[in-house]
Amino acid sequence: MARGKVAAAEVLRGLLGENDGAGGWRLPRRRPSTPPVIRVVDRVVTDVLDLRAVEVPYVLEFERCQFEAAPDLRQANLAGVSFTDCDLPGLEARNLSSSNDVSLLGCRMSDLVDLTDAEIAGSVLLRDSRFSVPGGLCVHGDRLTVAGALLGFGIHTEGEVRLAGSRIGGNVNLGSAVLNNPDGFTLNGNGMQVGGNLLGAFTSHGVVFLANARISSTLSLSRAQLSRSDAFEETTDPHADPSATLVLDRVDVSGDLELDRGFTSAGTVRAVNARIGGTLSLADAVLDAVSPPSVGTDPTGSGRALHVDGAEIGGDIVGRGVRIKGQLRMVDTHVRGSITLERATVDNPAADALLTNRSQIGSNFVVRESEVAGGLELRGITVGANLDLRGSRLIKPGTYRHQPREKPSLDIGGATIGRDLICARGEKEFVAHGGVRCRRATIGRMANFNGAVLGYKLDSHALNAMGMQVQELMLNVVSPPKGLVTLRQARCTSLDDNENFWNATGFIDLDDFRYDSLAYPIDLRDDAQVQQRLRWLRHAMRRSYSPRPYDQFAEMLTASGNEEHASTVLIEKQRLRYRAVAEGMRFFGPLVLLWSFLQRSMVGYGYRPARALGWLIAAWVVGSIWFQFKGPLTVINDDDHLPWNAWLYTIDLVVPIVDFGNKNRWQTPGASQWIASGLIVTGWILATTVAAGLTRMLKR
Repeated sequence: MARGKVAAAEVLRGLLGENDGAGGWRLPRRRPSTPPVIRVVDRVVTDVLDLRAVEVPYVLEFERCQFEAAPDLRQANLAGVSFTDCDLPGLEARNLSSSNDVSLLGCRMSDLVDLTDAEIAGSVLLRDSRFSVPGGLCVHGDRLTVAGALLGFGIHTEGEVRLAGSRIGGNVNLGSAVLNNPDGFTLNGNGMQVGGNLLGAFTSHGVVFLANARISSTLSLSRAQLSRSDAFEETTDPHADPSATLVLDRVDVSGDLELDRGFTSAGTVRAVNARIGGTLSLADAVLDAVSPPSVGTDPTGSGRALHVDGAEIGGDIVGRGVRIKGQLRMVDTHVRGSITLERATVDNPAADALLTNRSQIGSNFVVRESEVAGGLELRGITVGANLDLRGSRLIKPGTYRHQPREKPSLDIGGATIGRDLICARGEKEFVAHGGVRCRRATIGRMANFNGAVLGYKLDSHALNAMGMQVQELMLNVVSPPKGLVTLRQARCTSLDDNENFWNATGFIDLDDFRYDSLAYPIDLRDDAQVQQRLRWLRHAMRRSYSPRPYDQFAEMLTASGNEEHASTVLIEKQRLRYRAVAEGMRFFGPLVLLWSFLQRSMVGYGYRPARALGWLIAAWVVGSIWFQFKGPLTVINDDDHLPWNAWLYTIDLVVPIVDFGNKNRWQTPGASQWIASGLIVTGWILATTVAAGLTRMLKR
């Protein structure tokens, strides 16, 4: 349709009443409370429509108009203004005051729309409009005040939409918008205040910058698609994120932050020191950290996909089905609810996939049935309830920055867990190729490793639980841990284990490992189980001698009333002790082993006094037979008329202290003298052992 031309001056005369009724500028009042409407339809407006500092008590409506110059509405006081399906080279509306809506509906803007310091008593409507200022500002709304909503459904922008410090009383809705400014900000809302929701299922190629913003309700970017240019700024700041697509630093959201249901970010989502009153939702989101070439060898690996250090989350972090390429960093984060990453995928090989040191989680921390390439570093965290990694697979762990050693797949050193640590089988086995490190961790109830596969290198740690404190320790692993196992100084009330655990391929450090009971107590008649556990201990310590594991085993058996089996354990400890001493003595080693054999076989190192009594009786019988065969002996004093009795004479030799009147009455020539002396020495040794055993029995 051909458009008739009209001079801007003629429009002004119509507005001022000098051209009343001419050209159709003024329409009659619709209602007594509604201001008159001035409509200009299908016109080409030449020159500048200059309403600067003019008070116009009319609603201005321009439909299908083309402006040769940007309308000047600076400092104007209007009842309202609307441009529908118009072509404008820009709009100058700095300090504009409008009693009603300001609308740009389906318009095409080829230069800056300046709404700086404007005050709009209604809403700002930008539906289906196009703003094109490539590389520059296309909408400038610093300190813009809108009593109603800011609605930008379906807008297309080339350049920056800047709303820094703006105050929007209602919602901000950018649904289906396309924002393009690849080397800068597509939306700059630094410090903006939104009285309602900020909704944005939009596409952005550039940085969405909402630092310091305050959202009184929900910030929802569900289904938003974010990306940016591959040209990253070089930086030496280790905490910077040069590939960020969404910046929410210090944002204050009273409701939920929704980055879910198809939300995609090809770059970092950054929300450092943010405050979120409700839930941070990442369900079914895709976060792909594109690492710039300058930091390609950074310890973060592929880069940070989500960076929320120091954030406060009033509700939960929900990430069911989330797919992350890069690092999920949440250091010093405070989550009052739970963190749930179920059936998630985190891909950051050879680096930390999840870094949450010193964070506080009020309820559960769940990474269940997930695939993680990289390490989970959770040092010093506080979890109110459970840390649940059931059925997850942790592979390709990272390395320390200043050491060539490989990091563990799961590191919860110094953590405090209110209830359970669950690294157990779920729908599939729990796998930690780099092992699990829980040094000095305090766990309120149970540490469960049932059905776990720990380690994959023989020279690294499969499980490092040094100093861990827990009530129930469950170690029914599905296969022998591949690597070293450390339980030094660990404490547990109940131990539940299996042979696979004790068959670890590396050394098991059990020094000062204490457990009060076994989950399945050893029956008093079950000697086979005691022998089996002794074999497990010997295999675990690789023939090296350490007394504490045996002392602990014996103390546990004694406390449960199983003293016979406790003695068996202590005898084994002494056997290994003498063997270790013999190995350290080059020339006298065989003598030490012989002495060990004699003690073990005769008196059980003092723990089997009944054996000593048996040997004492045997010595009496053997000695009696000898003297019966050699006797009768010659009486020392001929005046004595003592009848000869080999049995009484021998018992007088082998039983010390007690004198039956035979020991010093008979001469023992030749070999009998040596036999008698041997019986006396044997008697003293065996009788002393029997007395000590009886003393222990009486004390019990």
